[in-house]
Amino acid sequence: MLKTLKRIFLRIAIATGVSSLVANSGWRRDRVLILAYHGISQADEHLWNPELYLSPGRFRERMESLKRFGAHVLPLAEALRRLAQGTLPAKAVVITFDDGNVDFYRCAYPILREYGFPATVYQTTFYSADQRPVFDVVCPYILWKAGKHNLELAPVIGRNGRFDLANEESRRDASREILHYAFENRLSAEQKDEIVTRLAVATGVDHEEIRKRRLLHLMNQQELRELVAAGVDVELHTHRHRTPDDEALFMRELADNREALHGIGQDSATQFCYPCGVHRPSYLPWLRDAGVQSATTCQPGMASRRHDTFLLPRLVDTMALSPEEFEGWLSGVSAFLPRRKTQSPETLGY
Repeated sequence: MLKTLKRIFLRIAIATGVSSLVANSGWRRDRVLILAYHGISQADEHLWNPELYLSPGRFRERMESLKRFGAHVLPLAEALRRLAQGTLPAKAVVITFDDGNVDFYRCAYPILREYGFPATVYQTTFYSADQRPVFDVVCPYILWKAGKHNLELAPVIGRNGRFDLANEESRRDASREILHYAFENRLSAEQKDEIVTRLAVATGVDHEEIRKRRLLHLMNQQELRELVAAGVDVELHTHRHRTPDDEALFMRELADNREALHGIGQDSATQFCYPCGVHRPSYLPWLRDAGVQSATTCQPGMASRRHDTFLLPRLVDTMALSPEEFEGWLSGVSAFLPRRKTQSPETLGY
């Protein structure tokens, strides 16, 4: 009901010119909208998880909306510098991508280049060097692809359990069992790969096709080198997509991430994104000590000078976001509307 009421209000705001007034106001000029994306579908990923993946067509529509709206799309570092100085251009926007999936290289970057828009990729790096599908996402994807199968868990991880894969909640329970098993037993990447293979066999899903098409893979080092050489901003997202509560382990994640980025030609990574948006007060001084200059969350909002630069809000764009809602955020009108508290997706790291 709340979402329906919002859409009605936004249509009225657009039709009556209220949206345009806000977009051109001094209030909006003192703020930057940081857009967050995770993936652009190579196949059917947006049907599997429309919260994480957009179709290429929908992403192109968003970029066309930015152009039509007259948005000034800025590099992240420039936008944050000008935000602090109070010199932002009208309708300032930043585009960011989390994780660094290969679909950025194949699907998103060609569209961004066509429109001339800069972007920041927050790159987690473990699976860049070790090219295999990312365990935490390929398991739920396979369970979804299985359709109406029933899953006997014992052949996969040696634990009893039967799950109806036609049921979303049951699929989620099965995925949770598998991911927690891998986490609790501290499985290596190779051991996780064996589980993925057994899961594919148990569900009748073509695992080799996933590998061949590099679905749910991160960009490899050569692809990242090409992007850095072309001027794409590649920044910090931890090495293993995890943020430990222990300071030494947290700092190791940053150091390993930086070292990997150095290897692909990014020598000055100073911007950070919290994996899955999970952040705690203890992380902020650790990030400062590591020479990080900013950190973004997944909390919806528009960044202003009142925000802590280590707790910057972003709009996570999804397939469920209507054109009116997207324009509402571009103009700034949506910042005044009530919204439900967002929940970060479960993650155990790589």
